Amino acid sequence: QVQLVESGGGLVQPGGSLRLSCDTSGRTFRSYAMGWFRQAPGKEREFLATISWNGGSTYYAHSVKGRFTISRDNAKNPVYLQMNSLKPEDTAVYYCAAGPIIGSSWPTGVKEYDHWGQGTQVTVSS
Repeated sequence: QVQLVESGGGLVQPGGSLRLSCDTSGRTFRSYAMGWFRQAPGKEREFLATISWNGGSTYYAHSVKGRFTISRDNAKNPVYLQMNSLKPEDTAVYYCAAGPIIGSSWPTGVKEYDHWGQGTQVTVSS
């Protein structure tokens, strides 16, 4: 079973920044998209951003575009989520996931991803 391991979460003040990492254990996930989601208490899991298996292309949810940046150096390196100008409403458990790219559409739904990490807590509070 492939493991995805997130790290980098924590407590940050409003307006601050955090960088989350997703370790793919060296697996390439060729033809997969690597995505970041979050889930706040009492809410559904929300898509944030996704990146192609080699890091060449990205796609963002409108809610975080311009504040969050997804990246990776190459297919075997971790996937990062740089989060800037954080707000209290960004408080959630953040998950990394891998899902196959089918056709020309980016996978943005929870069910489109078949590998998940355990999540890392991000709390934005003064």
